[in-house]
Amino acid sequence: MKDDCSREINYLRISVTDRCNLRCTYCMPREGIKPISHHEILRNEEIECLVRAAALVGINKIRLTGGEPLVRKGLPELIKLIAAVPEIDDIALTTNGVLLPDMAARLKEAGLKRVNISLDTLKPRRYEEVTRMGKIGDAWRGIEAALEQDFHPVKINVVAIRGFNDDEILDLVGLSFKYPLHVRFIELMPIGISDAWASYRHIPVFEIKDIIERGMGKLQEVKRMDGNGPAKYYHLPGIQGSIGFISPVSDHFCSYCNRLRLTAEGRLRPCLYSNKEIDVKKPLRSNATDMELAKLFAQAIKLKPTRHNIGEGWQEQDRIMSQIGG
Repeated sequence: MKDDCSREINYLRISVTDRCNLRCTYCMPREGIKPISHHEILRNEEIECLVRAAALVGINKIRLTGGEPLVRKGLPELIKLIAAVPEIDDIALTTNGVLLPDMAARLKEAGLKRVNISLDTLKPRRYEEVTRMGKIGDAWRGIEAALEQDFHPVKINVVAIRGFNDDEILDLVGLSFKYPLHVRFIELMPIGISDAWASYRHIPVFEIKDIIERGMGKLQEVKRMDGNGPAKYYHLPGIQGSIGFISPVSDHFCSYCNRLRLTAEGRLRPCLYSNKEIDVKKPLRSNATDMELAKLFAQAIKLKPTRHNIGEGWQEQDRIMSQIGG
């Protein structure tokens, strides 16, 4: 289904939990958050029902996010339910990778096709600093597990932060020479906990590209990778994977945004930076039909703004990224 800007909306990001086993400095406060009660979180069967309804308006791509989606009990069973919806042809997951070694095989068997793993640094002490409670060895074992299970592609998400990991850009690019990994640099966004300091720690994509080209040679743009996101991908001679860039701040991609977001407590959000939401949990729990739920998805598509208002800063001071869905 197309929105009022003639964008084809076929991609739904589903937050399955607001909980996380890490406390990344740009995402969550040190003490964490007060979690949503289990009763308020959508159950597996409810998410399946909403996916069926979304498919009626053209959604065929699903990404599961959090918080950290792997902390949710029964995640393989949820993936299996989603994979059984005939219209869904792609299921992906965004994770910090820490719990992936014990779950990768079950997720693959259930129908998961692709994984994005967050890794902002290759230095153990820095990893502990940015995650506040993580060990880089755990994350790296998650990356290895994803490669062993032949998820394709395996993407590494790097949030570029001035004064923290900007001296590691070439080392992070080097992962794509050693392994079939697709390393994506993501501009730091002023969302939630990072709103107050993102402006002076932000590194625009053009600056990251310049660092790479001065150190490794000319980047050659390539066709879009398998996936549904806004990254632009580039090739370097000898690389096994690719280098990607996501620029929500310096060069927004709103003109071809194809996504909706579903929060863990059942609210449809047309745009990350818009506080307009549609409650789909209440009608779902009141026995709404698939068609009635599909109409709510259609309404959300019509509410998509022409572009985000990221330049105005974070307007929802009481909510952070993990409460909306990464």
